[in-house]
Amino acid sequence: MEPTAPIIRLSHVRKFYGSKEVLKGIDLDIYPGQVIGYIGPNGAGKSTTVKILCGLISDYEGSIEIKGVNPKEDPVTAKGYIGYIPELAELYDVLTPAEFLSLMAELYNMDATVAQERMTKMLAAFGLADHMHERMDTFSKGMRQKVLITSGLLHNPDIIILDEPLSGLDANSVIIVKELISKLSKEGKTIFYCSHMMDVVEKVSDRIVLINEGTVIANGTFEELKAQQGDSSLEKIFAHLTAQTSLTDAADQLMNAFD
Repeated sequence: MEPTAPIIRLSHVRKFYGSKEVLKGIDLDIYPGQVIGYIGPNGAGKSTTVKILCGLISDYEGSIEIKGVNPKEDPVTAKGYIGYIPELAELYDVLTPAEFLSLMAELYNMDATVAQERMTKMLAAFGLADHMHERMDTFSKGMRQKVLITSGLLHNPDIIILDEPLSGLDANSVIIVKELISKLSKEGKTIFYCSHMMDVVEKVSDRIVLINEGTVIANGTFEELKAQQGDSSLEKIFAHLTAQTSLTDAADQLMNAFD
């Protein structure tokens, strides 16, 4: 049974870029321990939602609470509850993973000994133990992503926001992250998972929120969405609700270009 108090609450959240309304009154309650799959086409408003939750955007209308804290009024406390793992981020290439993660630990006021022990274990789990003290300017995209995942989890946040976290990872690391999401949610962590990988979202999410053109158009478990839409997979539900034209027809038109 869901607790009475949501850990994240968005109420009538609207966001404009100039005259363009990107979010059109988002209402969403998320509870501790839930894995939320937040999906939508490009330009639907997913990244804007994530940036607002992370405190990167503050000029929005409506209200947000993170564990009861208004991020506009107390952004430092609100950000402390969150671990953010983006698809792409500028790492300090001249630093080693150990140096970068020590910097992150200081930003979160972590005990240095705890941070050192935790980063060592996490990097070892990702197969980066031998690279802890190498400069990251030689790292592959996958190696960088492993460091980013470690940095987002290092301070043991209550809320973990994942924006395409599997980008660049090898197959074994993808399995590790999917298992990690399951284990974190069982410990009561709240996962806000943004991705275009429908098969992964379908498997890891307790609840799926589909946003299109700044509006939530579906919100429920995968089984509930299947029952509502009559489709057998999340990919088909997604296409059914968001595609303005037949995707098969679009593929045929692309093939016709070669005739």
